[in-house]
Amino acid sequence: MISKHLLLTYLYLLVYITLSSGVILYNKWVLSPKYFNFPLPITLTMIHMGFSAFVAFVLIRVLKVVSPVKMTFEIYATCVIPISAFFAASLWFGNTAYLFISVAFIQMLKALMPVATFLMAVLCGTDKLRCDLFLNMLLVSFGVVISSYGEIHFNVVGTVYQVTGIFAEALRLVLTQVLLQKKGLTLNPITSLYYIAPCSFVFLFVPWYLLEMPGIEVSQIRFNFWIFFSNALCALALNFSIFLVIGRTGAVTIRVAGVLKDWILIALSTVIFPESAITKLNIIGYAIALCGVVMYNYLKANDVRSSQTSGDSERAAKDLRSSNMYGLDDNSSNSSMAGKNGRSGSHLEVVIDEEVPLIPASKGLLSRSKPS
Repeated sequence: MISKHLLLTYLYLLVYITLSSGVILYNKWVLSPKYFNFPLPITLTMIHMGFSAFVAFVLIRVLKVVSPVKMTFEIYATCVIPISAFFAASLWFGNTAYLFISVAFIQMLKALMPVATFLMAVLCGTDKLRCDLFLNMLLVSFGVVISSYGEIHFNVVGTVYQVTGIFAEALRLVLTQVLLQKKGLTLNPITSLYYIAPCSFVFLFVPWYLLEMPGIEVSQIRFNFWIFFSNALCALALNFSIFLVIGRTGAVTIRVAGVLKDWILIALSTVIFPESAITKLNIIGYAIALCGVVMYNYLKANDVRSSQTSGDSERAAKDLRSSNMYGLDDNSSNSSMAGKNGRSGSHLEVVIDEEVPLIPASKGLLSRSKPS
């Protein structure tokens, strides 16, 4: 018999995989000239941001589901604005790539995300250049190169857009870790949308005004309210599903689920969009890149466990030094710690929980909620 807890976890993972795949396929269908024919990726992204900002405002200011965080002008200017800028860029470039290359090839290129994140982290000083991780990055890059070489409908413009979007997303993730965590600010999905979505909307307005607005002719644009409403609703629901999955399972699980989702999405895209044909060289290259991604996730998970273990040892040594300072022997020290309703243990859990890094949200806005 499968326990209720395990069953609910699988259900959350299924919802996440379904929504993530659905949003990508939906965006491709809306933007593609062969289908719904709305080739305005910046406009579509602005619709998503506007809808998300509106929903977040209603949830926080009207329904008061959650409370807004203490946001100062300094934090907003130095943290929210740069993060929003790179988030807007990642969405803009990523959605524009759908106009030029297939969904299957886009998913293969997304294997570069660990490479981009690692490089940005090294440049920003949040990670060290290690030989094992560097070799993994070379393996991933080699696999993506092979996959690109085997792409039937290879398009340089679309590839550049997608890779640029990947690096913009990687920089956003690193900045989120560097800027927000240093300020001690934690945002859940609702407060993230509340602060970041409006700012991203403003950043998107500039390229929209210069690139898309001059060419928009209302008579030639198909606008269906229910299509765009459901599309924006799916994108919003994806953010919350990621939050639920991470809260119930953890970072490593959602990364594994993301790998499974990519394979499913590649297979589905070839069925839904016949032009998304893949070759044997595509599959071989992606499999090589995937091996590097899996190994990278394994090494990062070991890093998290090692940091937790070292944190346990350091805290235990600190407690022992404190007890000896006050002339307590080991037994009295243990008794006094146990007699405080487990305060030391609960504090340790908080420290360990905070070691889990921010996780990319497949074009989502996600930060861990601060534990109580």
